[in-house]
Amino acid sequence: MSLLLLRSRTIFNNYTKYSTRTMSALSSFSSCELSDALLKLGVESGGYIPDISQFSGKSICGPAYTVKFVSSTDTGAPKLSEHFVDTAPSGSVIVIDVPQHAKNAVWGGLMTAGAQARNAIGVVISGRCRDLAEHRELGFSVFARGHSTVGQSPFTRPSAINVPLELIPRGDTTFPSTTVNPGDWIVADEDGVVCVPKELEIMVTELAAKSHAIDEKCMADIKDGKGVKASFAKHRGTK
Repeated sequence: MSLLLLRSRTIFNNYTKYSTRTMSALSSFSSCELSDALLKLGVESGGYIPDISQFSGKSICGPAYTVKFVSSTDTGAPKLSEHFVDTAPSGSVIVIDVPQHAKNAVWGGLMTAGAQARNAIGVVISGRCRDLAEHRELGFSVFARGHSTVGQSPFTRPSAINVPLELIPRGDTTFPSTTVNPGDWIVADEDGVVCVPKELEIMVTELAAKSHAIDEKCMADIKDGKGVKASFAKHRGTK
């Protein structure tokens, strides 16, 4: 067993021990503020998972429970013994990686009902969803790259859970990919979806809090007519 997979399973088995204080701190910031902090810490993508929009529900913050889908023609990939929704931990954000070519949905109304029964708080999909009215009626948070009328079968299938995912931007070879490990923090709102690595959670919250305070001062001065450049120079130290 690889060390990375072992680390992932350890994180997965300890979701109930996650700090509510950390979750509260991270959820007090926008996805934009968290990306800014991650960029300052050297995370090339700023934790941003591009091209994903909010289709239902509200802003969410929670540890990632990861699911990897493959093409149905990939007969060599592993198969799951249980449905991935039935093993979603309480309080988790389900993160699903889908083959880039897929035009089908991998998440529908029945999945939302199952996830809510497990007390999962939302889903982030690098592919498509369907049954939008059902997600909205149930108030479940669904973030995806698009939607479709056709379901999972016979196009794709789930192959692995609780594994690292590399989420690659569609059609863009210049923007870096974002890796989501099981247990990393996922923050998703109307601006987008950001992954905060578990090991950076403290530094990210500290940096985001500092930047938020500075930006509040900038906003006050700009509203008073003191100018953007002058306000940035005074509070951000930029010329």
